[in-house]
Amino acid sequence: MIGDWRLVATVVGGRKRQWAIADGGWRWLAIWDGRWVAASEGLRWAGTGDGRWWSWVVAGEGRRWTKADDDPQPVEVLELTENNLDGSIPEDLGRPTSLDSIIVSGNRFSGTIPSSLLNLSSLTRFDVGGNRIQGSLPADLGLTLPNLQFFSIAMNQFGGPIPPSVSNWTKLEVIQAGDNKLSGKVPSFGNMPWLWHFAIFDNQLGSGSYEDLSFVCSLANSTGLESFGIGGNRLGGALPKCIGNFSHSLEWFGVSENLMFGAIPGEIGSLVNLNRLQMDVNKFSGEVPSNFGNLQNLVVLQLIDNNLGGTIPTSLGNLTKLIILSLGWNNFHGKIPLDLSKCQSLQSLDLSNNNLGGTIPPQLIGLSSITIVLNLSRNHPSGVPPMEVGNLKTLTELDISDNKLVGEIPNSLGDCTGLTTPRMGGNFFRGSIPQSITSLGGIEELDLSCNNLTGQIPEFLALFRSPKFLNLSYNSFEGMVPRGGVFKNATATSIIGNDELCGGLPAFHLPKCTSKRSKRRKIHILVSSACATFVILGIALVLVFLYLRWLKKKVKEPISTSMDDSCPNISYRALLKATDDFSSMNLIGIGNFGSVYKGILKENGTTVAVKVLHLVHRGALKSFLAECEALKNMKHRNLLKILTVCSGIDHQQNDFKALVYEYMENGSLERWLHSNPTPSHRNEPTRTLNFFQRINIAIDVASALDYLHHRCHIPIIHCDLKPSNILLDAEMVAHVGDFGLAKFLLGSSSDTVANRTSSVGIGGTIGYAPPEYTMGCKVSREGDVYDYGILLLEMFTGLSPTDDTFGDNLTLHSFVAEALPKRVLEITDRILLQERENHSSPSGPQHWLSESDGIYQECLVTVYNIGVVCSDEVPGRRMSIGGVANQLQKIVEKLFARG
Repeated sequence: MIGDWRLVATVVGGRKRQWAIADGGWRWLAIWDGRWVAASEGLRWAGTGDGRWWSWVVAGEGRRWTKADDDPQPVEVLELTENNLDGSIPEDLGRPTSLDSIIVSGNRFSGTIPSSLLNLSSLTRFDVGGNRIQGSLPADLGLTLPNLQFFSIAMNQFGGPIPPSVSNWTKLEVIQAGDNKLSGKVPSFGNMPWLWHFAIFDNQLGSGSYEDLSFVCSLANSTGLESFGIGGNRLGGALPKCIGNFSHSLEWFGVSENLMFGAIPGEIGSLVNLNRLQMDVNKFSGEVPSNFGNLQNLVVLQLIDNNLGGTIPTSLGNLTKLIILSLGWNNFHGKIPLDLSKCQSLQSLDLSNNNLGGTIPPQLIGLSSITIVLNLSRNHPSGVPPMEVGNLKTLTELDISDNKLVGEIPNSLGDCTGLTTPRMGGNFFRGSIPQSITSLGGIEELDLSCNNLTGQIPEFLALFRSPKFLNLSYNSFEGMVPRGGVFKNATATSIIGNDELCGGLPAFHLPKCTSKRSKRRKIHILVSSACATFVILGIALVLVFLYLRWLKKKVKEPISTSMDDSCPNISYRALLKATDDFSSMNLIGIGNFGSVYKGILKENGTTVAVKVLHLVHRGALKSFLAECEALKNMKHRNLLKILTVCSGIDHQQNDFKALVYEYMENGSLERWLHSNPTPSHRNEPTRTLNFFQRINIAIDVASALDYLHHRCHIPIIHCDLKPSNILLDAEMVAHVGDFGLAKFLLGSSSDTVANRTSSVGIGGTIGYAPPEYTMGCKVSREGDVYDYGILLLEMFTGLSPTDDTFGDNLTLHSFVAEALPKRVLEITDRILLQERENHSSPSGPQHWLSESDGIYQECLVTVYNIGVVCSDEVPGRRMSIGGVANQLQKIVEKLFARG
């Protein structure tokens, strides 16, 4: 820290260079490579301590100094880069009026910029990037520093607007203001003919309005512009066509993670020198311009997470220099273009979450240049995966999950020796897991769930050293579960839905395995039983007639149907026994149209949740029919699974209807967020959710909604997303339930509502229902996104949208929006703040929360921003649910990357 010492001259700090400071008593200190040392031999530059900046050449040994040059020269460049200096920037640094450049980047300075530095009209270079400086930029900044050519405040904590006076910087060549907290409208930069680098990304600029991009056309006057980066803001509106007038020397065009919408201007295709085109995480619609094939210098093309449609242009095959191509999370249809295999430099390809069909081109999946990611998941390609997948020898991540692929898992997959994350779940693969997978020694995650795989679970899966997660659930595996390796960790292994498995850890809740001898005995018994069956078959046929006559005289048992072939049909009497006559002790929830009871089926001991419809309530019957219709064809890990339906009469000859679900051990999210236990849970201890659990639950719910909106055969709108309709299983995985208000959309791209499945009203629940529903608008995907936004804000503030905190003019949305970004800790659930305080205490364990408030607040700001955007009053401004899941996942990845 500089402290009371005054810097009087410098060469360059760090990098084997020296500089010196002195106080009035001529005591000298020097810095070498950023470390303070006492004055000693080798010092080359010094100066007087009287405020006049003179350069001196000094030499000598020890502390004896000899003046070699007494000709005073004014210091013009002050550079203190990468010296780990902290504290505030000294006011005295602005004393020398002859300074041409001030460069203090790469330190740990905090506080605000001294006014003396902002009044040096001689400055041409001003660089304070990479510090911790706060405050706002003065309104007259463009007037007090009229000669600036280089201006950088990047990677600090500046807030407030960019002053319109910067238009006075007619000599400016570089502006770097990224990674701050700047807000407001972006001013014009039209008087900067020499500007070649423009970077204001990762701030809070804009408001999502149509006028946010009015400044863009002014940059067409910068005829040498090479870099244009405005991503990571809140800039809305449509990109103007004047982009085609940008300099043809433009190499980087980055507008990712904003609120832009409308068609992508075809004029971008004329910027032939572009090598990075990043437009992901917006709301762009329409088709990708075919003239993008003219951008033959492109290295990176990112259009992921928009609303783009049509077919993928075959002209993209002309981009032979392309390394990264990301088109996922859109609405592309048609076949995967064979022409993409011409991109011989491609290292990362993401086409996930679209509506692509056909077969996977062998030439593409065999493109050996792909070494980072190949993601074709959540589309509709069918057929057998090409054997050419074995050409991807150094590929790290392969995701072909949730498609319609058939056949056996290719043996050639074992040739992909660099693979760490193969995801192949949600297909129709059959047969056994190939032995060749043993060569994939670096696997960290393997997902083969929801297929038709058979045979025993191979022992070699237990030999992998580094798997963090293994998912073999919902297949037809049989026999003993291995007990070594990843199978020692029940939370890292999922094998549910394989009814013929046995053994393994007790946490798997599987039956014990029987020996071969006992199996032979069982076979003998079965054969004997079969013979006996033939003997009595004749008697049985005789009795059938008598039984049928008797049945007519008996009061009919209720009719029931099964929604799951693995669960037998069930009667009213069986449900009565399972729930102890629907005892209040087993009551676990009460809704608008029914009550939910915990039950244990006597036949197999399965614990279930039984939702009994209150048929006397208006709309209950339609709710029952809507839920049956919605749930019967859905299959997703984050949707509540319905086991069977009972429809008949009870003992009083009244109509009886019930839905039987999987039992969720940890109840509803409502119980975890707001302590108001039901009668059967009043003695339970208070439960709390930590930060990671809330993020993971939010991702689970977003994944479920994305499936409903985009992956179902007929898209489904939930219409009533709220904490009480989100259930948590034993592993705290979230499952969305209660589809009593669900609606269908007729056609994959239409928002027409299928009224035949609608229930009474479409308003949903007060506080969660989007405002457009109250004005008679039809239900839509955006309506569910609004519900989700409110839910997300509730999860992290701990406040419900109907909390007494909010009066007539305040909502949960506005409450959070007004607190962003500086007051996020004030509005956050006290339980999360207690978690942070506990982990930050000297005696507490080390934790990511204890690293710095900056990381914690950064994550919270991101979460709240997502919630605020999703709950925007204007449907068109809301994020896509796929984008929500992507952004939340980035938070998790960022935190895990920090260890």
